[in-house]
Amino acid sequence: QVQLVESGGGLVQPGGSLRLSCAASGSIFSINTMGWYRQVPGKQRELVASITSGSSTNYADSVKGRFTISRDNAQNTVYLQMNSLKPEDTAVYYCNASIDRFGVGTYWGRGTQVTVSS
Repeated sequence: QVQLVESGGGLVQPGGSLRLSCAASGSIFSINTMGWYRQVPGKQRELVASITSGSSTNYADSVKGRFTISRDNAQNTVYLQMNSLKPEDTAVYYCNASIDRFGVGTYWGRGTQVTVSS
């Protein structure tokens, strides 16, 4: 069994910062790409940022220059540092990982709410 557990969401004022964490646990051989997605009611889940096992990163245009994704391979953890937050960043943020455990599968966390409001 594999679990992805997110933490770090909350309420922040516009211009503020938050740091999300996602830790993978269970019977894991290796983790390939890890990423963060977000979703607001009535819209499709969208990619925010991703990072490969070799630390190559990819960002949505809407967050470039404001968000930074990183990972700690020893801890099977991925982070999302979010700066200069805007009200339109309000969403449920989901952790995603491509994990090799007797075959490669895609796993999701349960999500953490981020609300940007004054």
